[in-house]
Amino acid sequence: MSHKIAPSILAADFGNLKRDCEIINQSEADWYHLDIMDGVFVPNISYGMPVIKKINELTNKILDVHLMIIDPDRYVKTFKECGADILTVHIETCNHLHRTIQNIKNNQMKAGVAINPHTPINSIYEIAKELDLVLIMSVNPGFGGQSFIENTYRKIEELVLIRKETNSNFLIEIDGGVNLNNAKKLIQNGADVLVAGSFIFNSKDPKKTIKDLKSIIHD
Repeated sequence: MSHKIAPSILAADFGNLKRDCEIINQSEADWYHLDIMDGVFVPNISYGMPVIKKINELTNKILDVHLMIIDPDRYVKTFKECGADILTVHIETCNHLHRTIQNIKNNQMKAGVAINPHTPINSIYEIAKELDLVLIMSVNPGFGGQSFIENTYRKIEELVLIRKETNSNFLIEIDGGVNLNNAKKLIQNGADVLVAGSFIFNSKDPKKTIKDLKSIIHD
């Protein structure tokens, strides 16, 4: 299976959102990655439902919505109505994770769980079979442009073993500090989806940067 590239809209120019969406639409990107931050779980506030609705109007690509918010169950149905195809919640914010995952699936979305850098990979073991995606944070969540945390490679390897042991089918997504210097090793270790924000949107040619990420050969 070819790996997927999901440009992070957090790094786009919101004064030219339609233009940047067109760049993604015309590129080899597979998904849009949308980071929703509440200023409580993470020390930043991003965009909300109106922006997701507008992006949904501007594209036919998959909307991969990553909730960095407390009590995400309150908004599951709302994000579906905004156009989310995949809804990912942080394990650190869910007291009843199985119920949250079922809520997402009952609203006809694929369900993902995100794991912060300090959170052990095996914390998703009991829920692995229920998941469509596991997102490993390779930076501390809250801001774009951070440096990649090297321990991510080991966490991917652990997650690949859990996927095999539990006979699960979830995709492994990496979010934070992804670039051409680490993308190949991430894929070789088992990553299926690479999220990149600043690396794409700050480049001279975002479409070429996406193509370069997408063209990495699986050895």
